[in-house]
Amino acid sequence: MAGIEEVAKLAGVSTATVSRALSGRGHVSPASKAKVEEAAARLGYVVSSNASSLASGRTRNIGVVIPFLNRWFFSSVLEGAQRALLRRGYDLTLYNLSGDGDERSSVFEHFLLRQRVDAVIAVSLELTEHEVARLHDLGKPLVGVGGPIPGVPTLTIDDAAVARLATEHLIGLGHTRIAHIGGDLEFDLDFHLPTNRRTGYEDALRDAGIEVDPRLFAPADFTIRGGYHAAKQLLGAPHDRPTAVFAASDEMAIGSILAARDLGLVVPRDVSIVGIDDHDLSDFFGLTTVAQFPRLQGEMAVDVLMERLEPSTPDAPAPAAVPLPYELRVRSSSAIPLA
Repeated sequence: MAGIEEVAKLAGVSTATVSRALSGRGHVSPASKAKVEEAAARLGYVVSSNASSLASGRTRNIGVVIPFLNRWFFSSVLEGAQRALLRRGYDLTLYNLSGDGDERSSVFEHFLLRQRVDAVIAVSLELTEHEVARLHDLGKPLVGVGGPIPGVPTLTIDDAAVARLATEHLIGLGHTRIAHIGGDLEFDLDFHLPTNRRTGYEDALRDAGIEVDPRLFAPADFTIRGGYHAAKQLLGAPHDRPTAVFAASDEMAIGSILAARDLGLVVPRDVSIVGIDDHDLSDFFGLTTVAQFPRLQGEMAVDVLMERLEPSTPDAPAPAAVPLPYELRVRSSSAIPLA
């Protein structure tokens, strides 16, 4: 098989330029990069990952740790991170922590510490001081997504503000009897997302002079099925039925739409429904939602991580926190309540 010297000769560049062009590390002009890639393709040259690792001390592999793999939000963050890493010539190793505490301990005590990854992205996980210290002691950069981690660059979204925006949209339409479907205690372990979103909902009601009614809250598990059953409980009563439902995720909001239809209610004539996420199915269901761009979150996490691994400005301080964008998207599931 051809070596790097043959590629450099055919492309008319130095071996250092070939290395930079094919590894994705260091600046190479577009013209030189194109010549190198063409020469490598003609000669059938492939960069040896083992040789590259020995030369750089890097595996060019990033570990991504997530709490759930079978949820749309987490798989979308993962998709965005993978696309960004591929563009930069990095592989990705996924660690799904949906099991018990022993599984999580094994990942942080063994797998991530075996020099198999250059750095770690933790998605929606509130890491302990010990877990962070173990990674830092080995010089592995760490970036968090979803909430603040002390001493770690994180991408954070203001869940209380997101929930407030969704609730204020319903209040602005004239709704005063607004139910909330949020997470139960099982989902309040990392960054307290359900609590923060419920806080934003309740704060919006109080600021509008609307009394918070605990009977209008129902817990669920952030799935369509869970949202369906919770909405059935909230909307099934014939008297004092809420005129609107704010669900803490689009999947629960979609379940609420299906529950309303099964109860003979018309959305939004009889009940308005709003979610959070901008799930891929939201447009199909005409769901009003607050988009939080999970694929972009994955890409942004990689950008922050690359500044730690391959800084464009030497000795530049790592950002303590990067705010994540969100945006209200009004569709056909919310409307002015009937008089």
